[in-house]
Amino acid sequence: MQTMELLSPAGNREKLDMALAYGTDAVYLAGGAFGMRAQAGNFSDEELALAFEKIHKMGKKGYVTVNVLPKNEDLHGLPAFLSLLEDLRADGMILSDLGVLALAKQYAPNVPIHISTQASVRNVEAAKQWVTLGASRIVLARELSLGEIAQIRAGLPSEVELEAFVHGAMCVSFSGRCLLSNFMTGNRDANRGECTQPCRWQYALVEEKRPGQYFPVEETKEGTYILNAKDLCMIEHLPALKEAGVSSCKIEGRMKSSYYTAVTTNAYRMALDQMAKDPEWTCPAELRAELETVSHRPYCTGFYFGDVKNNESHAEGGYIRTCDVVAVVTGPPKNGLYPAVLKNKCRVGEELSLLCPGLLPKNFTLSALFTENGETTEEIKTPRSSFWLPLPGGPPVNAIIRREIS
Repeated sequence: MQTMELLSPAGNREKLDMALAYGTDAVYLAGGAFGMRAQAGNFSDEELALAFEKIHKMGKKGYVTVNVLPKNEDLHGLPAFLSLLEDLRADGMILSDLGVLALAKQYAPNVPIHISTQASVRNVEAAKQWVTLGASRIVLARELSLGEIAQIRAGLPSEVELEAFVHGAMCVSFSGRCLLSNFMTGNRDANRGECTQPCRWQYALVEEKRPGQYFPVEETKEGTYILNAKDLCMIEHLPALKEAGVSSCKIEGRMKSSYYTAVTTNAYRMALDQMAKDPEWTCPAELRAELETVSHRPYCTGFYFGDVKNNESHAEGGYIRTCDVVAVVTGPPKNGLYPAVLKNKCRVGEELSLLCPGLLPKNFTLSALFTENGETTEEIKTPRSSFWLPLPGGPPVNAIIRREIS
């Protein structure tokens, strides 16, 4: 079976490194402007050049987001940025605005056009029109079922690719076209990359003649999160996505941690590789469990199976996770010890686990610690400090050391 593309988020250089190390086929990333995640860190022009050098050297692909819904003042620097993408031989640019598309065809004629989920493509005729305008890939609206995706696939030329989200946060508004952030903050426009996620905030009911008195929407003293969507997780249903005609499996999360990028990429990489070898594949419980270790809201399957009753979580606004990152391996071993950079403090004698690309985690007991200068110590606790430790199995750079949260 031909494997679907795995597409991972690369919000900054560290997340890019993790996505590539843990086996993605392609990444999506943004420059300093024009992308829908202005707070993600993103890449300067110089950093984009270095990123694409690394991406292409590894035989991977990079798609650049140019998917803001721009106002007139946002267009001034766009021709120069599009010309940069042409020079960098970007493998695709993700856009949703007709004006941006026209400029892209003028200033970056050799960069493939991917139509963003912001365009809310929900039917085959809309998809056909985007293809007529030059699109080679459609990033489908999140509101589609598998059956509807199959209908769109059947109505398009075979060379047109369909990309669909398989994991991560879902927007409570129609394919991300939301005015709530702008309305609530006055200047943080979700459609120009600055969403404050007010759909995740806690809300209560106020009666107009009783100002200052807040009433829970349901019977709990904490109130309720009435707009709070669950997170999407489709790792157990990848065969159904493939059967529907999905070409690329997209993980949401440029704003999330590098650990999130590594774990989700690793789990979906292993799942897709196993599925390619076994037509009767079903997802191992161990892979599904890996996705519980990252920070997330309760999982659901979105709109794919038509039942959307369980897509919102009204009882809580926080995140769930089962593991903390302790450190990340930064280089090859010397004298049997591995260099690492600390994320959270650790002590000799702790029970930890080691996550390496392409493998499930391996448990071990931390038997020794050494400072950057080689001195023996019982504890390392300064964040971002470098240290040395023994590790099992010869882990590579970017291997992750973690602990289970009790």
